[in-house]
Amino acid sequence: MGMGVGSPSGGRDSYRPLSEINVTPLVDVMLVLLIIFMVAAPLMTVGVPVDLPKTTAEPVKPPKDPVVVTLNKDGKLFLLEQEVPADQLDQRLKALAAEDPSRLAYVRADRGLDYGQVIDLMGRIGQSGFSKVSLMAEMPQGGGAQP
Repeated sequence: MGMGVGSPSGGRDSYRPLSEINVTPLVDVMLVLLIIFMVAAPLMTVGVPVDLPKTTAEPVKPPKDPVVVTLNKDGKLFLLEQEVPADQLDQRLKALAAEDPSRLAYVRADRGLDYGQVIDLMGRIGQSGFSKVSLMAEMPQGGGAQP
């Protein structure tokens, strides 16, 4: 009886190329690169080094949420999602404007309303002390502006 030399099973299977990918060197290189970038990232500062002065001033306060005035299709007014009688709107708007005159005011009006009603409401908001009044609208279904 004869035995094959070079492999335990003997025969031609012993000389097939290894078809597995060895990922260990790849992982080693990636870990080394990760460590290099972790060490180098804090050293990469942008800008000119400057010794900044100390201050005792308070930090700038973030802006308050905007005041939203809604006019529905029935002509009812809502201020910050609470219904407000038309004769009390100016008084409440003046109180809100006195707290922060730079606060934004948004007008939400039903699309079926008369243009004059919306302009009148915007004028009342401006006369109450708000200098920045904007209209709110929905984007069309397809996305951006259409001609």
